[in-house]
Amino acid sequence: MSGLVHLVDDQPAVLKALARLLGAAGFTVRAYAGARDFLDALEDGADGCLVLDLSMPGMDGLALQQALAGRLPIIFLTGHGDIDSGVRAMKLGAADFLTKPVDDARLIAAIEAALEQQRRLRGADAELAAIRRRLATLTPRETEVLELLMEGLRNKQVAAALGTVEKTVKVHRARVMAKMQVRSPTALVRLVDRARRG
Repeated sequence: MSGLVHLVDDQPAVLKALARLLGAAGFTVRAYAGARDFLDALEDGADGCLVLDLSMPGMDGLALQQALAGRLPIIFLTGHGDIDSGVRAMKLGAADFLTKPVDDARLIAAIEAALEQQRRLRGADAELAAIRRRLATLTPRETEVLELLMEGLRNKQVAAALGTVEKTVKVHRARVMAKMQVRSPTALVRLVDRARRG
């Protein structure tokens, strides 16, 4: 497996051991001695997942999780875990909550699952962006036709609403379908609805 794993733990020995384990498992590893170090190094659009200690001096793991606001999947790995902290972390969107010592295979499986989840989300985001780019290529008139088609109007009804003839509406509709890369009105409605729901 490959992917970027950010490790945040205030114990140097733990960081070193985890970095060695995950590097041997094929991951690219970046290690940070604390939450502030990680935030200072974090770039916009960062990828990968975060393996994070819960209890650290300064900013703790839960505070870092809140600061990230879901930008990266987080796996908590802590020696000081309790049920309340675990529940809170999971409610805030943690991918997993593991306690030290953890089985190597279990940690690696959790990281692989978190990275796969992120890949799926990034793929869905890219697909939505592509749909929105196609929508932006529509002319104002094509957009008007699209909106009326989205309301379920037929070509003749769209023509009446726009004060034009049905043949013109058919031309605009064909252009909309071509630009949106769909073959049926049903597929068009689904695609546009998906883009709007995000």
